[in-house]
Amino acid sequence: MDGQLDRRAELSEFLRTRRARLKPEDVGLESYGRQRRVPGLRREELAQLAGVSVAYYTRLEQGNGQNVSAEVLDAIARALRLTDAEQAHLTHLARPKQQRRRAGAARGKQPVRVALLQLLDSIDTVPAYVSGRRSEILAWNRMAAALFGDWGKLPAAERNWARLVFLNPDYRELFVNWDQKAYDMVSFLRMDAGRHPDDPRLSALVGELSVKSEEFRRLWATHDVKEKSYGVKRMRHPLVGDLTLSFETFRLVDDDEQAFITYHAEPGSPSADALRLLASWGTDAAASLPA
Repeated sequence: MDGQLDRRAELSEFLRTRRARLKPEDVGLESYGRQRRVPGLRREELAQLAGVSVAYYTRLEQGNGQNVSAEVLDAIARALRLTDAEQAHLTHLARPKQQRRRAGAARGKQPVRVALLQLLDSIDTVPAYVSGRRSEILAWNRMAAALFGDWGKLPAAERNWARLVFLNPDYRELFVNWDQKAYDMVSFLRMDAGRHPDDPRLSALVGELSVKSEEFRRLWATHDVKEKSYGVKRMRHPLVGDLTLSFETFRLVDDDEQAFITYHAEPGSPSADALRLLASWGTDAAASLPA
């Protein structure tokens, strides 16, 4: 998978998979006929719900999103019951914006502002890092290294969450619910691919992971998308044992392709005690981890 992703094929498969997951009874339609040749809604049914002609919707599902209006996309999104992230992804695929590429981004570099690096260093008790496009890990603090491993020991090309999750077996042990972590990573990459289908580095990453990981290949075929947000992760750290940590994602105002991500424990919990222990060990803790 070289060069770039095929936006028309991506649009076509995304619409087909969203349509396939809906049943007529889910959207208030009577299921006519005992034998249905396709899973989920028929094209005619979806077009009826969206208020567009079957021919128009068929062209769109074949990947021809040229000149489609925002109003029609909104109607189709409602008919398909898309999430906010899915609707944004549909818009990226059907009505791509002409994006002004930064010089650094064109070369694959995403510099982190000095002030942000200083902020990372000043946070002593909370694991925090900055991520960028393609799930790349751009910067991190001492606590993130203690929790996840010393990413500084890795070549820059391998400081990538998707690579770590799918190609490094130690991360299967670190995340108690590895399946959910894997699903999230693929969904994030899909969202990124919708924004930047012409990114050769992203295309190369997807191609490599598809070859090397059956799990990645299966999840990529679902076409599911989601945005990084917040939630809870359970981990099993080799030094301090089980942790339950809440994470928060903050998009940078001046660069929405970078996110500042933190992990914290509930005050007074065993996980908070474990984080304090990791903080006291510092670089010794990071040295014991696989990365």
